[in-house]
Amino acid sequence: MQATTLEIEIRDHVGLVWFNRPDIRNALNEVVLKELTATFKALEKDKAVRAVVLGGRGTAFCAGADLNWMKRAAGFSKAQNAKDAAALANTLWTLYSLKKPTVARIHGPAYAGGMGFAAVCDIAVASTEASFCLSETRLGLIAATISPYVVRAMGERAASRYFLTAERFDAAEAYRIGFVQEIAPPEELDAHVNRILGHLIQAGPRALDESKKLLQLVGASKITPAIRAETAKRIAETRASAEGKEGIASFLEKRKPKWVTDLNPQAK
Repeated sequence: MQATTLEIEIRDHVGLVWFNRPDIRNALNEVVLKELTATFKALEKDKAVRAVVLGGRGTAFCAGADLNWMKRAAGFSKAQNAKDAAALANTLWTLYSLKKPTVARIHGPAYAGGMGFAAVCDIAVASTEASFCLSETRLGLIAATISPYVVRAMGERAASRYFLTAERFDAAEAYRIGFVQEIAPPEELDAHVNRILGHLIQAGPRALDESKKLLQLVGASKITPAIRAETAKRIAETRASAEGKEGIASFLEKRKPKWVTDLNPQAK
């Protein structure tokens, strides 16, 4: 995977994707979005990769849109603006719907679109020195494309404040409102992320994919007869799958499941 705006590593069965434009605080533009989309799709196909981490090089996670990109967009036609907005929507959805678990490693500013990328990840871990801002209204804009993910991550009540006021808030507040699930001192951030990854790669790959789909289904649904029937169907299918059978057998036989020993033969 080649990229000019990202740094990509695969290490210990984890795909590490870094925004790599530190001189402009990892600001987004059309090239970043194109490369992110291609990278996420490639990592999804790589069977050796069990989880994906998104982070930023330099002093920021991602400080929003590139000013030069914004200047160009100011002269766009309605059709060009629609195409440009759709590119961000597509990249966000590609990461959100990835079959593998995703972790946002957040340090420094995560503003506007940067908050969107933090929100689409399954798990978000932030440095205590991180800061957050939905700055769009100060520019006469709205946080439309990222809104489905950000509102799910922080809840409608908190979103109604921060979408409207464009206030900056710190990591402690992000944790209080549930936008991030864990915070850590800067020097311990990687250790916290690695501990979570250690849990993720112990899980069955198919089970992780199905769990993500399940969460997306039930997270915004009422508990209707149709939902009850669908969830019963999904657990029945999982139990009958090869991975489900292997997981139960390994538990009963007091051994590591095959998806763990495939990664580390010494784990038997």
